[in-house]
Amino acid sequence: MGVINQILDSFSSLSPKLQAAARFVVDHPSEVVIASMRSVAERAGEQPATLVRLAQQLGYSGWPDLKSALAHDLGLHHDSYGQRAKSLAARGRSAELPGELFVAQHQNLKTTEMQCADSLHQAASLLRRAETVHIAGFRASYPIAYALFYGYRLFRNTVQLIDGQSGGLEMQVRLFESKDVLVVTSFAPYSRESLLVAEAAKAAGLQIIALTDSQASPLAFDADVTVLFSIASPSFFPSVVAGVALTEALLELLVADAGKSVAQKIERAEQELFHSGAYLQAPASRLGGKFP
Repeated sequence: MGVINQILDSFSSLSPKLQAAARFVVDHPSEVVIASMRSVAERAGEQPATLVRLAQQLGYSGWPDLKSALAHDLGLHHDSYGQRAKSLAARGRSAELPGELFVAQHQNLKTTEMQCADSLHQAASLLRRAETVHIAGFRASYPIAYALFYGYRLFRNTVQLIDGQSGGLEMQVRLFESKDVLVVTSFAPYSRESLLVAEAAKAAGLQIIALTDSQASPLAFDADVTVLFSIASPSFFPSVVAGVALTEALLELLVADAGKSVAQKIERAEQELFHSGAYLQAPASRLGGKFP
C-alpha cells in the first residue's frame, strides 16, 4: 500500500492537527518529496514535530522514512550520488568504463527520441505563440536551460534566462505575464528553485513546458506540455546529454517552421558575433588552406 492510500485509510483516526498535516501531504506529494521538513511544516501551517508524529502514526520510524516511501511511490527513488560513486570506485580503473558510458548515452538518445515524438511539436507550438519565453534551469540542469536560451536568442529577442544570480530569483519571476510561456527543466533529485519558478509561473497564468525525466516529476504535474528525456548513466551522476539534445531539436523545429525571416536574423547575429570578435575564424589550415 502506498503512502497516500495509507493516509486516506487512516485519516478518520487521526487527530485534527495530524489530519491537517496529512491533507497537505496528500494534496502536495511532489513538494513533500523535494522540500525540507521545516518548509513543508510552514506550508502546512503546522510544527515539524507534527509531521514526525504523522509519520510515526502511519508506521514509519520518522519523517525521512515517510518521505523516502513517498518518493518511491512517485517513481523518484534513486541511489544517492555518494552510493553510486562508491560502487564506481569499488570497480577501480577499467578500460570498459568509457565504453559503458557511451552505450548508455546512445540508449538515452534513442529512448528520448521515442518519448518526445509528439511533445516536442506541442512545445514548439506553445513557444511560437508566446509573447515572451522564460527559460529556467538550476544546478546540473543549468546547461540544458542555457543551451536553449543561447540558441533561441540568436533569432528571438523576447527570451529571458532565469538563473537566480545574486539572489535575483524573485525579481526575475516578477516579470511574468499571462501571455508568456515558461520552459523549466530539472531531473531527480529536483531543484527547489525550479519548483518555485514553476509555481510562480502557474500563479501568473503562464503556460508551462517542463523538460524533465519522469511523468511523476513535480514539474510535470502542473505543466501544459511535458517533454521527457532519459538521464541513465553508469557514472555517479545523471546524464544531461539527452536533455541538451532536446533543446537542439526544439530549436531546429522553431527555425524550420519560421522560414526565411528567422534564417536572416540568425545570419545577421552570426555576422555581428564575428565582427565584434566574440567569434574567431578557424585557422587557415582548418579551412583547407596552408600556413605560409
